[in-house]
Amino acid sequence: VAAAADDAPEADDASSTEVELLQVDVGDVIKLKQVLDETVAASLLDPDGPALAEDQRSDNIKLAIMLLACSFAFVAQFAPLPFPESRPVLGFCCTAYFILSGILQLVTTFYDRDSIMATQPVEKAKYPAKNSEVEKYGIRVRTQLPRFSEHYTVILEFQRYGGGTAAPGPYVSKTWSVGNFFDVDGFFAEDILMDEVEKAYDTFCQGKFGKSEDYDDGKRGILHLLGFEGLEESLFGKNKKSGAAKLKKQ
Repeated sequence: VAAAADDAPEADDASSTEVELLQVDVGDVIKLKQVLDETVAASLLDPDGPALAEDQRSDNIKLAIMLLACSFAFVAQFAPLPFPESRPVLGFCCTAYFILSGILQLVTTFYDRDSIMATQPVEKAKYPAKNSEVEKYGIRVRTQLPRFSEHYTVILEFQRYGGGTAAPGPYVSKTWSVGNFFDVDGFFAEDILMDEVEKAYDTFCQGKFGKSEDYDDGKRGILHLLGFEGLEESLFGKNKKSGAAKLKKQ
């Protein structure tokens, strides 16, 4: 009995150290990418890791546009004007709302594209002799998970490199199968992905950049945006190599 009592605290300690894993429906690609993207961002902002600071200027601009659009919707709904005298006000507010919503959609589609986060320049480079540019430019973090693909790609590149005119700039691209981070039941091994992202960031800090001919800027045609990736590739070809294509080549 005494021996069993001595073993009880050890069993309690073991159970207390168990990590509760997040379970995701791996058939839900949107949720899957959301979980992966949030983990990528968290690993780069981790105080015990790279400890980067997020650049929220772009997000603040989009929030301002959204707030302005909502203010027009509020006026259209609650303006103390009787109908039909309120028609000009309603017409103006509705037009302004749809214009601002369209601008926000264009910014998200053609400016942000596959970007999930931008960071501020670091105060001191990790490897000054190899890559001191990180003290001058922030990092733009991009991710890709194509439809019907198991390959998840993370791209690290300089934000506004060369005044925004240099393309492609230095970048690091890493591609993995989502099976590296999820088991068959959908349990997510967050620590494995965080370790891989930190390795990619370390590669970026060392100046071990990818080849310019393999660079994928994330720009897609209208057919791709509408969900017809295969049709776009068959009609116009594909002049940029995706992360999945590069992984197969390797």
